[in-house]
Amino acid sequence: MFDKFGEFDSYEEINELAENLFNEGDMGSLKAMAEENGIQKEFVEMYMQGDLPMLCDPLTAAIGKIEVEAGELKPKEIMEDWVEYLKGQCMENEETALAVRRKGRSLKGCIGELLKWSFKNQIGIDKDILKAAGVTASRVTLGIPGMGRAKKIIRDYYMGK
Repeated sequence: MFDKFGEFDSYEEINELAENLFNEGDMGSLKAMAEENGIQKEFVEMYMQGDLPMLCDPLTAAIGKIEVEAGELKPKEIMEDWVEYLKGQCMENEETALAVRRKGRSLKGCIGELLKWSFKNQIGIDKDILKAAGVTASRVTLGIPGMGRAKKIIRDYYMGK
């Protein structure tokens, strides 16, 4: 991930490189850079044809980064919900989209924060629940944050709180 062109800190950095590559006529590198950053091919084509003044905006840069990271991480179940929540936040709030694009912030890091909370906040599961579930272990703990708590952890991680 981000192996050829590195991780960009902002959509402006992506656009600056896109403009330089376009001006140099290096359309192959422009397409490769866009793909590495999750920018949709349709946007790349429109940009190269002069139909878009810039390759991406804060939202497309953030969603692109999330998509690339999710493609590598392959989240399942509750993690998919967390990813979709993050995308929604980017769509609703440009500040969040800008924060997601920053270097050093990643989906893995965000899910790591959620996992860290989960381990610190495990609670014992009632024996009747274990019996109903057919679990024969003498002790089981669970520590998954509720969606409200997960949203706060996600926001705090990306917004630096």
